[in-house]
Amino acid sequence: MATSNAPLSIDHIALTVRDLDTVGDFYERVIGLEKIAGDGESRLLGEGDRPLIELRRDAQARSLPFEAGLFHTAFLLPHRDDLGRWLRRFGEAGGRLEGASDHLVSEAVYLRDPEGNGIEIYADRPRTDWTFEGQMIVMDTLRLDIQSLLQAPGRWSGAPDGTVIGHVHLQVGDLAAAEAFYAGELGFDLVSELPAARFFSTGGYHHHIGTNVWNSRGAGPRSPDAAGLSELVLAATPEEAARLGAKTVTDPSFTAPSFTDRSFTDPWGNRIAIHPRPANAAAA
Repeated sequence: MATSNAPLSIDHIALTVRDLDTVGDFYERVIGLEKIAGDGESRLLGEGDRPLIELRRDAQARSLPFEAGLFHTAFLLPHRDDLGRWLRRFGEAGGRLEGASDHLVSEAVYLRDPEGNGIEIYADRPRTDWTFEGQMIVMDTLRLDIQSLLQAPGRWSGAPDGTVIGHVHLQVGDLAAAEAFYAGELGFDLVSELPAARFFSTGGYHHHIGTNVWNSRGAGPRSPDAAGLSELVLAATPEEAARLGAKTVTDPSFTAPSFTDRSFTDPWGNRIAIHPRPANAAAA
């Protein structure tokens, strides 16, 4: 099963930013996304016509790093060579990473956008190489073989076809409450855990949602004027959309019924919207 074809997966996210032009240019120039739409108040970016991130301008928004909210947005590239090409281009441009790790199931590098929002760029290893202990997926944080990645042939020319947001990692105030919401209310499977983090997915993926208390243990609801995560939009199969309470609607212009969005709010005020997966969505 492709990552984006899981019963629930990441469709796109929305971020509140203070400087729309600076942050938008960063996601185009450094991450390689394309501008799909925008005006002076928002910008929609993605790969091809697939939206991945919406930036919403609020010049008065406050940056509160120890609040619950976004830890990082993880852009999944289709192939290891894509990660190597991106990494080589980033280095040639003088970019500086915050980290780089081999997680056994994937290889990843980390950085931040101009307003401090965390970003992961990664490529998965084949699922046949993953290790399972019962229903749990074995992950770790090991040294990344950067020199091997840099040997990738070709040049980076923007986010390749099939780029998606593979997962979103959140800062939360309490792990038990996070599990009750993401596994209990939304129905994700708990697939891996660390002493201060939990990882959830559907369809057997290593994780679509990560939660941790590394910087946010005990945090309460987010401030209404905070910058950062505005909305996390999940793509759902018709069966999952119906299970989560979306209502079937019929439009004569379509040959099949579609679903209205349904939204939830997690214990820290993060809005989670459930969106029907387009029938022609490309798998990744």
